[in-house]
Amino acid sequence: MARIGLLTGGGDCPGLNAAIRAIVRSGLRGGHSLLGFRRGWAGVLEGDALELTRESTANLLPRGGTILGTSRTNPFAEGGTPNPKGLAGAEAVHDALARVQVDALIAIGGEDTLGVALRLHDAGVPIVGVPKTIDNDLGGTDATIGFHTAVQIVTDAIDRLHTTAESHNRVMVLEVMGRHAGWIAAHAGIAGGADAILVPERPFDVEEVCAHLRRRHESGRDFSIVVVAEGATPREGTLPIRGDQPVTRAAPTDAFGHARLGGIGVVLESEIEARTGFETRVTILGHVQRGGTPVAFDRVLATRLGVAAVAAAAAGRFGCMVALRGTGIVELPLAEALAEPKLLEDELYETAELFFG
Repeated sequence: MARIGLLTGGGDCPGLNAAIRAIVRSGLRGGHSLLGFRRGWAGVLEGDALELTRESTANLLPRGGTILGTSRTNPFAEGGTPNPKGLAGAEAVHDALARVQVDALIAIGGEDTLGVALRLHDAGVPIVGVPKTIDNDLGGTDATIGFHTAVQIVTDAIDRLHTTAESHNRVMVLEVMGRHAGWIAAHAGIAGGADAILVPERPFDVEEVCAHLRRRHESGRDFSIVVVAEGATPREGTLPIRGDQPVTRAAPTDAFGHARLGGIGVVLESEIEARTGFETRVTILGHVQRGGTPVAFDRVLATRLGVAAVAAAAAGRFGCMVALRGTGIVELPLAEALAEPKLLEDELYETAELFFG
């Protein structure tokens, strides 16, 4: 029987606790013991862990966030602090797992967390990955834990913005998450009846957006909803804007080198109002999209992926990620899942465009 460790890394999302619960239940049924590392890779490096039992993981299905906590710690970050033995990177992780007698590790995370998992696997650490990210941009899986809940939260927000936009004859700009991929913006925009959707995969021309809104108003529709992903960017040469001043944002980076995004909605608010004369307001949902109770789809997906991860770890099938393909759960190499990000499909965006305006 194995001692299985688990962690949740990167941004939190609804459904993580359901995955933890499933891993613990499935592992205990198989005769294994379970150890949860607090705060992602930080907990592994520091040996900060707790024993997980059926009792300590009860009643987790409807609970958002993660009882283990999370962080964006990168064990391979340049200049990272070594452990007390002077070890860093894969050596530090090997040492940490040996100290708590963990035979296999399950990492629940997105591109960054699983990227670390792949490097550790290549260095001989026995590891299995579980895909979670509200952005839904991991390759190899049709859906990631947290995505469907985020889409529902954004859809609810669009429904609410419709009533206030119509009452005041306003343009409402809704900024949502999506660094490299516009899955949330596209799915929620379609579900909520947005009049324009701007995504990272398709650089936009702000004047074309304004022309579209003018046509709506000329046809008698005197309010509009614009959904924009945080990673959406203007087409080259279309913004610098008034006074030929380019849009700039302070962009601190995390341990994985990612700039903190946000603010494109504010830019659009001022540009649309200045160019069209239509009263415009922006709403930035931000971390609201990560919080709260997971929808049923994410609870079921997280449960199935958690059970599959334990099966892979117990059988020694390391270096894989469990994934949803169609209606089934499969295993695929971490390298394949991380080969390239899963970007928004042209077909889906073209479907959305049919309803713009």
